[in-house]
Amino acid sequence: MRIPRSLTLPVVAAVALVASGCGDGGDTVTIGANDFAESNILAQIYGLALEDAGIEVEVRQSIGSRENTFPAVVDGELDLVPEYTGNAFLFTQGEGDTELRDEQEVYDALVAELEADGLIAGQYSPAQDVDGLAVTRETAEEHGLVTISDIADFPGTFRFGGGPECEERISCFVGYTDVYGLTNIEFVSLDSGGPITVEALNAGEVDGANLFTTQSVVGANDFVMLEDDQQLQLPQNIVPVLRQDVIDTHGEEVLGILDAISAALTEEDLIDLNAQVELEQREPRDVAREWLETNGLIG
Repeated sequence: MRIPRSLTLPVVAAVALVASGCGDGGDTVTIGANDFAESNILAQIYGLALEDAGIEVEVRQSIGSRENTFPAVVDGELDLVPEYTGNAFLFTQGEGDTELRDEQEVYDALVAELEADGLIAGQYSPAQDVDGLAVTRETAEEHGLVTISDIADFPGTFRFGGGPECEERISCFVGYTDVYGLTNIEFVSLDSGGPITVEALNAGEVDGANLFTTQSVVGANDFVMLEDDQQLQLPQNIVPVLRQDVIDTHGEEVLGILDAISAALTEEDLIDLNAQVELEQREPRDVAREWLETNGLIG
């Protein structure tokens, strides 16, 4: 696996502290989530389903970005993480550009990258959550913004906000400068599609922001997602990534459980689940349990 950039010592230490005592080859399956609502919900869905099958599970929510969680799975500090096929592939192969745009081809490429590190992927879900560039409706109408390419005609500097990791990702800020060729865009470090980003966009502190297509805050705030007219984004199907050790310890039943979740999950589900956590302030574990019960996956 070619992790794209060296992790600094403080980041490695942070991962070790979060995951200490877990993922060490024991019977407990340690599931890690990134620091946004949907990842926490998916981690809890996986965890509750495995618990229902009699497997001991520990879920670690909001660990950080992929730059934190993915190396932790490789190193065995975590056993399982919810992922997104396209961005996970870009990360494992070094964030280089790719011409792949077919869902199955991207998944197959990811599986090949994971194999060398003793990692496997469950079946990907038809549900996707894709990085998007959101603006307020007022900004879109005032400046005629329909596509991302339209930003080239934005007067002055277009202030674009996102999580710290966004600045170095081809699927985020790097893609807007290198793929779209935008020269009038500057990066503003916020959070990963969280309340800081939403507040900054509403307050006019940024002109656009990195939000995700299944986030409830997009519709709740009447934000406009600009069309990705140069097809920067790869398919981003939800997929569980886990260590082979988990299968060796608990059997192929684990993949059957995870694959059933992937098959049942829809984008409408993700929007609804995110709304319950982001807008209604419910706990990810509670909404995860209700979704599993409703779909007959536990109990």
